[in-house]
Amino acid sequence: MRERRFSQAISEGDGISVIVDVGDPEAARAATAQGAEALSVRGDVGDLRAVTELPILWRPPGSPTEAALAGAHAWLVAVDDAGEDGEWLVRQHAEAVGLGLDCVVEVRSEEQLELALERLDPEIFLLSAGDEAESDALSQALELLPDVPAGKLAVADVGESSREQLDELERAGVDAVIVGTRNVAELVGDVPPQV
Repeated sequence: MRERRFSQAISEGDGISVIVDVGDPEAARAATAQGAEALSVRGDVGDLRAVTELPILWRPPGSPTEAALAGAHAWLVAVDDAGEDGEWLVRQHAEAVGLGLDCVVEVRSEEQLELALERLDPEIFLLSAGDEAESDALSQALELLPDVPAGKLAVADVGESSREQLDELERAGVDAVIVGTRNVAELVGDVPPQV
């Protein structure tokens, strides 16, 4: 059974955790060197285990089994993908947990958040604006955050971020943020965190 390192990486330590969205092993290597606490991938990016020991969140379409086979520690399921089949969410969540993966549940509205709590009661939420502009992504995350119950982990997906935006999310109580590969060192500070 796989270690649940993703949730540990984003819940431990001081301040907000930075998760970097990477597209290839070189970006993963750079993000690791610059102090990222976890990585996010949206497709097959080669053997990341050869260049980093950071936990990986698997975001491509597909099953939890594919994520586990790729070496991921966490798998993303979007409430939006369930459509009218609420049991699909339950099945996907159960499969991920059964494989030893942390299951990160993406929500884009209060209704989706309520449905996720009712059906799954997940440990980790990804607060997302979907395909909206990045400025809307920050607002959406901050709007959804108060509805995330205490004791749950909240991750904001805001794309390219500034240090000011990260500070605002941290003050609001967000546990982690997914960012692009630009200026990772600037976002995490001068000293890479202990992993």
